[in-house]
Amino acid sequence: MQLRGSTLFSVITILLFTLFSSVPQAYAAGNYEDQSLKPLPPFSQALETLQNQIGYTFKSIGLLRRAMTHSSFSEENNKALSILGTHVIETSVSLHSLVKDIDMSPKELNNLILEITKVDSSCAVDGTRLGLQKVVRVSRKTAPSSPTIVCGAFRAIFGAIALDSMNTDEAGNIFWSIHSGKAQRAVSL
Repeated sequence: MQLRGSTLFSVITILLFTLFSSVPQAYAAGNYEDQSLKPLPPFSQALETLQNQIGYTFKSIGLLRRAMTHSSFSEENNKALSILGTHVIETSVSLHSLVKDIDMSPKELNNLILEITKVDSSCAVDGTRLGLQKVVRVSRKTAPSSPTIVCGAFRAIFGAIALDSMNTDEAGNIFWSIHSGKAQRAVSL
């Protein structure tokens, strides 16, 4: 009887262990409970709202998440996306300007590009209007409303869109809709 009792205990223990170890896997796969009923965390909700504001839905939300992450917060940050975004903006400004006036002097074109991409006068203003200072993740010691941080996040959005869509024209068009004030206003958190 003693052998039978310990065998039964072992079988029940193994069954319970198997059952409870599969619950997290089923839950993660979405088979256990309707995930749509759970509220999104604040950062995820802010990313959803930001996508609505800019009029672009990311296929890979991880790119927008990275675009809204400053280097003070994580090694996986928006620096490279910001560089790409700067080039997207500069190219888009060049194309739009030269389509309007092919005889524009190189100096005029360069000055226009500098004015539109300048941190304090344009880039941070557009980013602040979107409310990026409320979305961008930074370390506790870093001010999210700093013009350089807002501008970096703003530029990174267009780098992220270019990568996500594999199309710099798409990113440039979204830049113009935001820069011209057609995008919705600030994120409210």
